[in-house]
Amino acid sequence: MTKHLDPRSPWVISTHDLGKRPGTMLRRSFSLPAPADLGVEMIGVPKDADVELDLRFEAVMEGVLVSGTARAPLAGECVRCLEPLASGLEVDLQELFFYSDEDASEEDSLLDGELLDLEPTFRDAAVLALPLSPVCGDDCQGLCTECGIRLAEAGSDHRHEKIDARWASLQGLKTENDNDQEK
Repeated sequence: MTKHLDPRSPWVISTHDLGKRPGTMLRRSFSLPAPADLGVEMIGVPKDADVELDLRFEAVMEGVLVSGTARAPLAGECVRCLEPLASGLEVDLQELFFYSDEDASEEDSLLDGELLDLEPTFRDAAVLALPLSPVCGDDCQGLCTECGIRLAEAGSDHRHEKIDARWASLQGLKTENDNDQEK
């Protein structure tokens, strides 16, 4: 069953200029606002950020083959030190949009008349390309497990005295004993 697409949606593209004659092709470059909730826990594409698309639309026997690249900014946090980070993402896109559901399986994309929806294709490619553990740099040392300070800012002499909890009650005796010896 074909779902009806909203032609006003920015990710819904008309293939009217392409026609249905196999072998015809169009190249288009444009910018679209990034959809919401496009990311993983620590990094993603900010909502409404500009996604730059360079695409080729080809009419084939079964439908319209869309291929090309998409570039988008990324924003998130370093998993080691929790500092904000920004980078970019470039993904290859390729999807065949079938003319009718007779030729397509349930997982395949369908055209709604002359309209196709690029958002699921971009979303799938972008999410799969995101780093699951983004870091601000390969040399990021992270945070101190004791006090939480960034190790890059703490310096090489940053240390914490570790007292074994089993001996902690004896620590007070040592101090009192030291005071007695001074008298």
